[in-house]
Amino acid sequence: MPIVTIKFLEGRSDEQKKALVADVTESVSKNLAAPKENIHVILEEMKKTDYGVGGIRKSDI
Repeated sequence: MPIVTIKFLEGRSDEQKKALVADVTESVSKNLAAPKENIHVILEEMKKTDYGVGGIRKSDI
């Protein structure tokens, strides 16, 4: 049972997230020879105030 977790900043549409889940599932199935129904994809959307790079929050850019 492959489990894939993807973290990204807020702002993606529902359609983009739907397509991402489908594409990741397809790729994992192909590369690991795993049945699609056993592949779990977890999307973790982060607020820009909760993520920083180089000491600067993304919300402050």
